[in-house]
Amino acid sequence: MRGRNKLILFTVVAAAIAAFFVFDMQSYLTLDNLKARQQHFVQLYHRYPLSMVVGFFLCYVAVTAVSLPGATLLTIMAGALFGMLSGTVIVSFASSLGATLAFLVSRFLLRDIVQSRFGASLRHINAGLERDGALYLFTLRLVPAFPFFLVNLLMGLTLMPAWTFYWVSQVGMLAGTIVYVNAGTQLARIESVADLLSPQLLGAFALLACFPWLARVLASRAQIWHVYRPWESRRPRRFDRNLIVIGAGSAGLVTAYIAAAIRAGVTLVEKHRMGGDCLNTGCVPSKALIKSARILHLARCADHYGLGGIDPPVDFASVMRRVHRVIEKVAPHDSVARYTELGVDCRAGEARLVSPWEVEIRHGSDTQRLTACNIVIATGSRPLVPSIPGLREVGYLTSDSLWEIETRPARLVVLGGGPIGCELTQAFARLGSNVTLVEMLPRLLIREDDEASQLVQQSLEADGVQVLLEHKAMHFAIEDGEKAVYLDHLGDMRRVVFDDVLVAVGRRANTEGLGLEELNIETTPTGTVRTNEYLQTRYPNILACGDVAGPYQFTHTAAHQAWYAAVNALFGRYKRFKADYSVIPWATFTDPEVARVGLNEAEAKAQGVVVEVTRYGLDDLDRAITDGSDRGYVKVLTAPGSDRILGVTIVGEHAGDLIAEYVLAMRHGIGLNKILKTIHIYPTLAEANKYAAGTWKRQHAPVRLLCWLEHLHRWQRG
Repeated sequence: MRGRNKLILFTVVAAAIAAFFVFDMQSYLTLDNLKARQQHFVQLYHRYPLSMVVGFFLCYVAVTAVSLPGATLLTIMAGALFGMLSGTVIVSFASSLGATLAFLVSRFLLRDIVQSRFGASLRHINAGLERDGALYLFTLRLVPAFPFFLVNLLMGLTLMPAWTFYWVSQVGMLAGTIVYVNAGTQLARIESVADLLSPQLLGAFALLACFPWLARVLASRAQIWHVYRPWESRRPRRFDRNLIVIGAGSAGLVTAYIAAAIRAGVTLVEKHRMGGDCLNTGCVPSKALIKSARILHLARCADHYGLGGIDPPVDFASVMRRVHRVIEKVAPHDSVARYTELGVDCRAGEARLVSPWEVEIRHGSDTQRLTACNIVIATGSRPLVPSIPGLREVGYLTSDSLWEIETRPARLVVLGGGPIGCELTQAFARLGSNVTLVEMLPRLLIREDDEASQLVQQSLEADGVQVLLEHKAMHFAIEDGEKAVYLDHLGDMRRVVFDDVLVAVGRRANTEGLGLEELNIETTPTGTVRTNEYLQTRYPNILACGDVAGPYQFTHTAAHQAWYAAVNALFGRYKRFKADYSVIPWATFTDPEVARVGLNEAEAKAQGVVVEVTRYGLDDLDRAITDGSDRGYVKVLTAPGSDRILGVTIVGEHAGDLIAEYVLAMRHGIGLNKILKTIHIYPTLAEANKYAAGTWKRQHAPVRLLCWLEHLHRWQRG
């Protein structure tokens, strides 16, 4: 029905435009014709005033609604017929109503198509229009150099509300309307419509259009002045440093590195260990543990490779010693010695903001203060421990404390089916623990494809894990010398006995003790520091990046944000850069791995983005077959009828490495056709990316052309 209505409306609009030109109606909307017939129109107006006003109003609305040329002449005509005041009122309402109808016609006929094809690209534009759309439209309406009909049609393709479009158009077009109506009252003196828009008048309109933006800048300056005003007496005349960075995790290290590389004076403060969570308790130790568990798993699967059964004993203490050796080997990359050599002043201690430019550093009994032009908060995050009755009494492990144990838990309960929970669950199961994974939601890895979640769950269960979905931990207890947790499953209570429990239900930003409350620096409901799109807090010289700022909690996104934090801190008074989150990849290092960038099917559906899905199964890939790792797939989401990539999910061995090609492609606008034309070494897992592109190509084969080619080849054979 909707398609039929679109066809009818399109036909009516097309017929109106065609009739306008076929019957040469534009010849009536000329300045010479208006001058010649002015007296006739005036006489008709005096004889039939109401009919002329209504007829003129409807004619004006029709011309603007169908985007026909002639609105300018009609505005001049209004001044000649109705005078300054009446002409302005009539045209103001007629032009705004007609413009809104054109806006709605464009929206009804074209917006769905545009949004479906370019929805991902338009997300940032729509977000900007939602925030500043009225101001943008007001600016365009004030400058006559912008064709009004084009503004109507283009705005109809956005998500701007129709009422907002109407009232902003009503106000914004008023100044131009007055100029043209006033000119119409002096019609005899006008030689050309172009004469009405002198450079001086255009300049005046341009200045008027700039006024809202100038007012906005001045308001922003006033707000900043108000924020700093209570601290003006504390502002140093000279600063010890250009930049102080609090926290030496991934975000802090990269921020300090960039500042030192461009010869800024920078101090890096860390109260625990250099390298932060990633080096000491996160990425590095967990991947080392996962590797040991995978080697053991491969040994036990040796008969699959024709090697007979192998079942090596597990020395868990030795495994953990290896984990710590790996940390020690990576540690020099993030060490005080290395960063001191790079030009960073590294300080050990607990940092606290005492003013927008002062940081107090406590180390033992020593306290010192440093001043800096800018400060970057990069204090990271820590495991979130829920308030479940009895949890603290039975004792618990987190991804922070896990690495201190030397004895393998015989019976381990893992709370949380996210990436950390799934990775560590599988590792401990393969190392010989009896693991029960408890997840409140209906499936694991809720942010990933349902198919990916199922493959990971199947793999965990194949490793002996008991996966309990839709189970909520209600309370813990020690009963008859045993630790137990009581789980609620859709109203039924279940008891699980364990030796250790690993809490992996999320992370919380480290903001305590930083002095944020005294400076009224806000935090979000999720606990992160509230920043703007430039990573600035309410004080433009105090920024935050990494886990403490969100919205992502990945080492690579922390490093990505660090560039923006460093550059905006040091050069923000001259040029600022908005943090770009348009292409953010991540991976879960289970077996099989799950890697993703951009949209997946569930997100595309939730956001109303129409996509085409191309899937290539790794069970068809030669290298995956030879390696015995042919579980998984490559799934690519593209814009309909286009090879433009909107999102990719890869499940399989080395998925975290394979996704890089698609990250590059999305970041630089490379489509599947170019990936297909790129030579990939045979036999490698990377060929899966090329074969996925080939699958897309086959789905978009030019059927009609191929039929003609078939006839051509048949004819050539005689």
